[in-house]
Amino acid sequence: MDTRLVVQSDDFGMCHAVNEGVVEAFTNGILTQASTMVPCPWFPEAARLATDHGIPAGIHLTLTCDWDYLRWRPLTAGPSLRDAEGDFPRTVRGAREVIDHDEALDELIAQVEKFRAALGSEPTHFDTHMGVVSRRSYQAVCERYGIAFIYPNVDPHVSFDSISGLSERSAGEKLPWVLDFLERLTPGTHLLVTHCAVASAEMAAVTSPDSPVYRWSQEYRESDLATLTAPEVRAAVERRGIALVAVRDL
Repeated sequence: MDTRLVVQSDDFGMCHAVNEGVVEAFTNGILTQASTMVPCPWFPEAARLATDHGIPAGIHLTLTCDWDYLRWRPLTAGPSLRDAEGDFPRTVRGAREVIDHDEALDELIAQVEKFRAALGSEPTHFDTHMGVVSRRSYQAVCERYGIAFIYPNVDPHVSFDSISGLSERSAGEKLPWVLDFLERLTPGTHLLVTHCAVASAEMAAVTSPDSPVYRWSQEYRESDLATLTAPEVRAAVERRGIALVAVRDL
């Protein structure tokens, strides 16, 4: 049995620095796919880049917006999807408290249809931004389009032998952790989730330093990109004979 590894970067389309990071990780690193955020301002560029570079793309189903200064809002008019300023709620808990599931489903369908129009293809998979806000709505959109969710808390879902995350580890820990992770991979299909972005003033400015998600703005993303593009990581993948695949290849 082969050892297969799906390496995903989330938030494709959130901003230009993230889009650049996804392309860099895909072309010069071990990234195999990305999840797009369709309501975000830089999604049109992400769609073009995915097409130009052949990046397998799914949808990061979006019902929240966590930043202070980079804000986005629903594609649809459902009032339960909006905060007082008209944007998505800032937290998963806040969104869960007010969400109308029919309005959430209408919004997710609108996101899928915008993706299909922009890329001229079907998303390879679905997952969710920040956490599970409306499990029923996610399941309904998966069933409607016959596309699997990437995590096991929604059906239908992709079956992985393991799911791991890179981002929240300290920058100095990431390279040795990934090298050990690759050494320990067993035959089967595994998922590694990352959040890549290039260093930029844009990425540093999306939220205030006292925000609870501040470390997600620049620190985690730059070090994720550096790790996925490290020559030692590519060498370890090749030496171990690990097959780098996307969900669409499974």
